Amino acid sequence: MNKKVYMLAVVSFVVGTVELIIGGTLDLIAKDLNVTLGQAGLLITIFSLVFAISSPILLTATAKFERKKLTLVCLSIFFLGNLLAFWSPNYTVIMIARVVSAASGSLLVVLGVTLASSIVQKEYRARAIGTIFMGVSASLVLGVPIGLTLGNAFGWRAPFLFIAVLTLLSMIGVAVFLDKIEPKPVIPLKEQIRTLKNHKIFSAQMTSFFYLSGHLTLYAYLTPFLKSTMGLNASWVSIVYLIFGIAAVLGGGVGGVISDKWGAERSIVGIIVVFAIAIFMIPFVTFSLPLFLVVMVVWSMLSWAITPAQQSYLINSAPETSEIQQSLNNSALHFGIALGSTVGALVIEQSSVVHNASVGGIFVLIALGTAYFSITRNNNVAAANKTIHSS
Repeated sequence: MNKKVYMLAVVSFVVGTVELIIGGTLDLIAKDLNVTLGQAGLLITIFSLVFAISSPILLTATAKFERKKLTLVCLSIFFLGNLLAFWSPNYTVIMIARVVSAASGSLLVVLGVTLASSIVQKEYRARAIGTIFMGVSASLVLGVPIGLTLGNAFGWRAPFLFIAVLTLLSMIGVAVFLDKIEPKPVIPLKEQIRTLKNHKIFSAQMTSFFYLSGHLTLYAYLTPFLKSTMGLNASWVSIVYLIFGIAAVLGGGVGGVISDKWGAERSIVGIIVVFAIAIFMIPFVTFSLPLFLVVMVVWSMLSWAITPAQQSYLINSAPETSEIQQSLNNSALHFGIALGSTVGALVIEQSSVVHNASVGGIFVLIALGTAYFSITRNNNVAAANKTIHSS
């Protein structure tokens, strides 16, 4: 496979890291900017929401631009967005910075997918796309521990400067190693959305949406949860996040093995069931750190173990529009992050962070319902596929 794909995966990792990098330092941000913890959490929500909405729209709007130049322009805007966040004097400015970073970052990830698929041979196309999304998944998992470590050591602004530096390095890599790539025809947004008319596909996308909503309802506020329920200090919180990140990355590999062995459909149902049990158990095991860590490892591993099975399921269910479904699934994941972080903020504001796990578990049960609905539908996507490709 073309080695340039891995460079694009690094770009997607850098972009994705920004989304949740402030998750572990929300309490520090809230205190410094004189806002509530829930308002600080909305900085994750707005990023995820803009990210999910922008990617398909901007890809269509920039369809005629040469791809290397467009990538460099987006990286430049992304760089400025993170510098603005680093220098932001108040909550309003950092909110604007998050919008700028999310919009430019969303296009960078989709560009990474389209570029990766265009620079490799046909037989490596699926692997190339998977590599880009692996960069995104890894960033979402590792973003919080990276931000927490830097934030505790140098202040909550430090992670944004770190990302700005990585963005500069990415720009150099793209400028030096990536060749000029002329744009290919992009399927109009209306036709992309049209594929969701199929109930089997739509409910599968909703499974990703509700699954991530449930996960982020607790994960986005894990730091205050750990401090309030277990009395952990900053050092122990960092250790917990490190364990979580390692387990989640391993979970992606485990999910792939399970999917290959059991099949996508059985894997999706099994993973969601165990994930729901784990997240509901979290509040009841906080009396013992070792027991909590055991349950948390299961929770963290399964948080991303479902991704390979979901991607395989979407490809098998709609093979002729698989690239569209991967793009839409990326949007569904980020909509889920937006909803979960918003609901988590509301729970904290109206009640207590202790209840975030239980509320998140309800979303996971809804994901189980949509997964079952999708799996039990007949696979009648052929007509929709023909419509898309004949347009």
